[in-house]
Amino acid sequence: MALSADDLSGGRLPSIAKPGEFEKFVQRLAEPTLVRRFGSDLMQAQGDEDSGAASVSSALVPPDYVVGVGDELIVNLWGSVDADLKLPVDRTGRINIPRVGPIMVAGVRYGDLPDVLRRRVGTVFKGFDLSVALGQLRGVRVYVTGFVSRPGAYNLNSLSTVAQALIKAGGPAAAGSFRQIQLKRAGQAPVPFDLYDLLLQGDKTGDKLVQADDVIHVPAAGPQVALIGSVNQAAIFEIKPGERVGDVISMAGGFSPVADRTRLSVERLDERNGARIVQLALPLANRGELANGDVLRAYSLVDVTLSGQRQNKRVRVEGEVARPGEYLLPATSTLQDAIAAAGGLSPSAYVFGTDFSRQSVQATQQVNYDRALRDLETELTRSASTQRTSSADDATAQTARAASTSRLVEQMRAVRPTGRVVLQLPPGGKELPALVVEDGDRLYFPPRSTTVGVFGSVFNGGSYLYADGRGVEDYLKLAGGPTRGADSGSTFVIRANGSVVSSRQSSSWVGNGSLAGLKAEPGDTVFVPEEANKTTTVQNLKDWTQILSQFGLGLAAIKTLSN
Repeated sequence: MALSADDLSGGRLPSIAKPGEFEKFVQRLAEPTLVRRFGSDLMQAQGDEDSGAASVSSALVPPDYVVGVGDELIVNLWGSVDADLKLPVDRTGRINIPRVGPIMVAGVRYGDLPDVLRRRVGTVFKGFDLSVALGQLRGVRVYVTGFVSRPGAYNLNSLSTVAQALIKAGGPAAAGSFRQIQLKRAGQAPVPFDLYDLLLQGDKTGDKLVQADDVIHVPAAGPQVALIGSVNQAAIFEIKPGERVGDVISMAGGFSPVADRTRLSVERLDERNGARIVQLALPLANRGELANGDVLRAYSLVDVTLSGQRQNKRVRVEGEVARPGEYLLPATSTLQDAIAAAGGLSPSAYVFGTDFSRQSVQATQQVNYDRALRDLETELTRSASTQRTSSADDATAQTARAASTSRLVEQMRAVRPTGRVVLQLPPGGKELPALVVEDGDRLYFPPRSTTVGVFGSVFNGGSYLYADGRGVEDYLKLAGGPTRGADSGSTFVIRANGSVVSSRQSSSWVGNGSLAGLKAEPGDTVFVPEEANKTTTVQNLKDWTQILSQFGLGLAAIKTLSN
């Protein structure tokens, strides 16, 4: 707990009862939520006793307040006699009004005081009226004993109550009771006081005004149970005989709005060698009995993920459909159902180019991509540290390569996988596979593309009109062909459906092949990388097609990395 400068200088340090062993045990179970004994916050020391006394002295005096020695009465007379008097109650219990004489007021209720004074003054004066109020109140000394944070004698205002006296003493200690407090007054039977009546119901009936030499005794705490989890106030509660599970739930203010109201679990310390944790079915268990040390836990429905077979799915459908938008579909819906919900495809929809992205795939791609970048950065650092330089020119070149490598890694960190799932469709396909949708899926149906893009190390990169029958090689010729620094053997094509075709895989899995004879499709993008040893690009960088296929990077990412 942080202390202010005012706490450390002048006043009394705030004091909170140290947690007991059971409270520490419950705190470990409830972390990170702070769980304390119910009512302990109210019992925190006020620190400044003078301000507390001032607030009590300015309180409304109840009619049943009994006037005593040390009180001051303010008496106003008007009519046949005019006087404003401040009259202390002397040791004999009397006040002395001039020309009237002494009047016994000790032991008189505050509500009866005007009539008592009116009758006595009326024996001397006629045709008058009066009012009476309490001025300075007498002090009373009470004793707070038992299991409290600071037992001892306390000087209080005569309007102070049992609860205020307990607050002055720091409240019940870790082993003290909140519910079996006793007010002991000479010659009378002890008066019980249950702080829970005040805390839970605002009932001050049992919170009596203290009198001089009263003893407020706090016995040892009764049985305690804890209620943690999805309730409005997780706390440790002291229970009385006959109180059940439902009573404790009520003490905690009931369940939170997101709670699972059908069950609770209870951890019983007295069954540590057996079934220590037991599940209780509600509402049947509301009448269940509790034992000292039980820990009840309420569960949240928010933290529980339902089976995918039971959840409706939110799917966004965009592009060339009749009614683009977000739709809520039954759990077993497929991609075809999503299209039907959006009113079907328009005549210009290019099904082969469907962009289907999935949140779960994007999350997996991102994790793997970050791991690959860390491995790559480690490999590059190790490679740079083992290189030797024999001249100043070599050192300058190595510094330039290191700077270029750092820029490349930073560019790659800025790229984010898209979560796109490549749909294995033939270029002329008209139907999507019967794949069950997931929550958060996105379907985008582009219009049929009219261009083929050629980028990278070519003489005139750009987009060229698609013509039926042309091959990839034809579009490379339209772009002027590869430059002298191009790595023609690593040329690859990004299809509109997200798949990648590389010249390295066109004829065999090893060695260099070509893309000769590969028919171009609308929306294709042909990319010709540069020779690694002729640029500042890292020489041992993984093949472009591997990055594309593993992490779902799109054309925009390739442009970013190649610039």
